[in-house]
Amino acid sequence: MPRFYIQACLNSLALGIFFTSCLGVALADEPVSFRSDVAPILQQHCVACHSAKQAEGGYRVDTYADLLKPGDSGEPPLSAAEGHAGEFLRRLVTDDESERMPAESEALSAESIGLITTWLAEGAKFDGPDPEELLAFVVPPPRYPDPPAHYPAAVPVAAMAFSPDGSQLFVGGYYEITVWQVADGTLARRIPNLGQRVFALALSADGTLLAAACGEPGRSGEVRLVDVASGEIKAVVARSTDVALDVAFRPNSHQLAVGSADSAIRIIDTETLENVRTLASHADWVTAVAWSADGTRLASASRDKSAKVFDAESGELLTSYTGHGSAVRGVLFTPDGQHLLSAGTDNRLHRWEAAGGKRIAAVALGGEGFRPIAGGDGGVLVPVADKRLLQIDLSTNAVARAFTGLSDWTMSTAWHAGTGRVAAGAFNGEVRIWNAADAQPAHNWLAKP
Repeated sequence: MPRFYIQACLNSLALGIFFTSCLGVALADEPVSFRSDVAPILQQHCVACHSAKQAEGGYRVDTYADLLKPGDSGEPPLSAAEGHAGEFLRRLVTDDESERMPAESEALSAESIGLITTWLAEGAKFDGPDPEELLAFVVPPPRYPDPPAHYPAAVPVAAMAFSPDGSQLFVGGYYEITVWQVADGTLARRIPNLGQRVFALALSADGTLLAAACGEPGRSGEVRLVDVASGEIKAVVARSTDVALDVAFRPNSHQLAVGSADSAIRIIDTETLENVRTLASHADWVTAVAWSADGTRLASASRDKSAKVFDAESGELLTSYTGHGSAVRGVLFTPDGQHLLSAGTDNRLHRWEAAGGKRIAAVALGGEGFRPIAGGDGGVLVPVADKRLLQIDLSTNAVARAFTGLSDWTMSTAWHAGTGRVAAGAFNGEVRIWNAADAQPAHNWLAKP
């Protein structure tokens, strides 16, 4: 018998009779999963008002452990006593609108009430890895909606990466990664089941794995690991309550660094999929992460106006640089690891010492700078909001070359050494390819399926 029958029982019987008459129906069904069935309901309808940030009535439901603890009323939320449903269920089904939850909202659907009551009748068991873990991470990773066959409008190109042989360009899209032929700008394939927006892409050293930092702003974030050959999602890691903004593979290691808008840096082992370490030194969004060439140090940039350097093994904070005085959008080690380069909303590229944080130079960019990358000949490429991509000569700390032609903010860039090509993406969805040696344009197209 379907689970929604339980709601019929609830509507026709008093709570005391409910468990007696419906228990047999509940237990006859397939057991209800807290992870898959109950937690998503709580996450969608209850957590906003009953979490660490806002615990109405002194009651929280953002973890399974908190769900079991009484609120200000002192009444047990989940009761094992026969004929007593507990305060949690009573609040969901009462006819008194001043007490019914969710407050100032429609009552839960019959299907949702049915799932919760069945779960309670079955013993309110927890089937996740850790009862203290936030529901956002207990809930199984979602299967995202398929992207539209044709975009009604282009989306900003916040992330891109060349394929290992340089013949294709991976571009962050809407719930997907689009893959384009570099030779003529035609759409080669589409990789779906990504977060709503893709903010960063990174290719593993062997070229077999593509890490995509993605999410829905203000709601969720994660990194999805994609098999480059098949486009299959191999794993979901570094889940957070806000979007993942950057990702970087550690040299000579299976580790991955992830910077997120929840202010945390997570180090993930891509083989075991375990969280190796979480760094919480920033006070605002972590906008970028970068490893030193030898993998011994990790750098980060943040909207809190700072860039930092950490010891990769211990997580110890080694250096903080606050010279920008405004949000920092990107950070990069110089090839020798002695200095760092950071760009942000102060319209300059800063060069500073990894040990001590002393500023060496500041290069005027002409607009807000986004995430810099290594750009050939020992230089660095910096996307700039003034519609240019700049190549900075590190021997002179000056602009060596400007790649022009984009008609909107330049937000992302990629460089391929083998083909000598440079790519950049703009806020209006435009992608442009140049020859790295002379900045001559090769191709351009709108990344809009």
